[in-house]
Amino acid sequence: MTRQQITFVFLILAMTTSEVFAQTSKPLSKPPTYAANPPESILTPDTVHTELLGDLKFSDGMPSEATVEKVYNFLDLSRGMEAFLNGIPAASVYAVLESFKAAGLKPGHVGIFENLVDARSLLLTANSTTMYCVAEVNVKDGPVVVEVPEGVLGPLDDAFFRFVTDIGNTGPDQGQGGKYLFVHRDYEGAIPKEAYYVAKTPTYRNLFFFRAFVKKDTTLEQTAQAVKSKFRIYPLAQAAEPPEQKFVNLSGRQFNTVHSNDFNFFEELNAVIQYEPADAFDPELVGQFAAIGIKKGQLFKPDERMKKILTEAVAIGNATARAITFVPRKQSVYCYPDRKWTPIYAGMSYEFMNKGERVLDDRILFHYYATGITPSMAAPSPGTGSIYAFTARDAKGDYLDGGKTYKVTLPGPIPVNNFWSFMVYSGQHRSMLETDQQLAGLDSNNPKVEPNATRDGSYTIWFGPEAPQGHEGNWIQTIPGKSYNVMLRLYGPLQEWFDKTWKPGDVELVK
Repeated sequence: MTRQQITFVFLILAMTTSEVFAQTSKPLSKPPTYAANPPESILTPDTVHTELLGDLKFSDGMPSEATVEKVYNFLDLSRGMEAFLNGIPAASVYAVLESFKAAGLKPGHVGIFENLVDARSLLLTANSTTMYCVAEVNVKDGPVVVEVPEGVLGPLDDAFFRFVTDIGNTGPDQGQGGKYLFVHRDYEGAIPKEAYYVAKTPTYRNLFFFRAFVKKDTTLEQTAQAVKSKFRIYPLAQAAEPPEQKFVNLSGRQFNTVHSNDFNFFEELNAVIQYEPADAFDPELVGQFAAIGIKKGQLFKPDERMKKILTEAVAIGNATARAITFVPRKQSVYCYPDRKWTPIYAGMSYEFMNKGERVLDDRILFHYYATGITPSMAAPSPGTGSIYAFTARDAKGDYLDGGKTYKVTLPGPIPVNNFWSFMVYSGQHRSMLETDQQLAGLDSNNPKVEPNATRDGSYTIWFGPEAPQGHEGNWIQTIPGKSYNVMLRLYGPLQEWFDKTWKPGDVELVK
């Protein structure tokens, strides 16, 4: 058959196929014998209007090419946004550990803020009135021993910021100190019979931090020395001859522990997925990350289209997290119906659970604003642990303005077993507000903080760019043109906090 003959045959077949398709695509002259009579609710019209994507076109239920492109772009965008919101815990731990590594800490080293934390170090919800100690506990190569001194407080969290155990006052050693043994959950070796508090973790990298409290009758140097003399961290394999413990003073150093809010966020998340075991996280969550190209064992290299979409997704996700955190829409999130204070554990659950439901917005609020997961902060027993409440708005609901003066009163007696404190944090980076004051906060252990003259045990704290006359010791500086939020901490909260017979005043604008 010649080339001309072949071409003629194909033309005839094409014309015939088109004619058959045209005939079969015509509406049926009568209903089929086996008609289902489907309801309109399960059918797809030829044109569906949406606010977000405009008109979506179909041909008897089959999406047009333009519609397919629209929905896939939207699917990738929405999955990217959800990956940001749900991946914040993992990226947050990663950012913390990587920043400590950049500051000279290796696994087994201990970072200690010997002169407390100040605004030069970017840390979510850090307190400038207690001494922090931090370390990475990495169990990839085997179990790790941690020797804890007396009278400290803090948790160990895994690479997804899930609670593993407390140490110190709220841990199994009950503030008496002791030896902890951290083991990966798949470890098959023998656990020594020596007296260890054993804790298993699903991830290799784990964030360990605790507070050493500076008491009124001790100095910063004495508090730091008490930690250094007893704290040890080393591999179990070296337990017979532990190496010399290395401490790194982090006070006054500039480093960033806050996760990214741009495309780099996905690079941080990818690093976590590549390093940790494949089964370290919930399969559905891992599937969500994989859907945007973050998959264990594979290179994360989105094409130009996908990178543009993910950049948009993280921008929307960041805006969403800020709305959930600073302007909660659920009234139940607030500590009191007539106050602006919001607890960082909105549902008082360190797992963010409510009757079998994972409350996603509560988890987003916490991890976007804070670090450190422990039941002793979410739902402590009266007289133990700590309680946190914050607000970015004044009594009228307006955002706090660094150029104006405000005050807040704590009615007396203040229900704490230990002490209370106020801190101010930047509305931009969520770490301590950068001012000329080193501490960016005050607490009841500070001898300059004075109770009100009413002698009822109440205190009033002032916030503003300049110290109010006569209240200099009770003043926290703010900066004009800078937004901020205020956090109240109660260490050892008493029953009056829990039954709400005591409540703090709102932050009030002073005219």
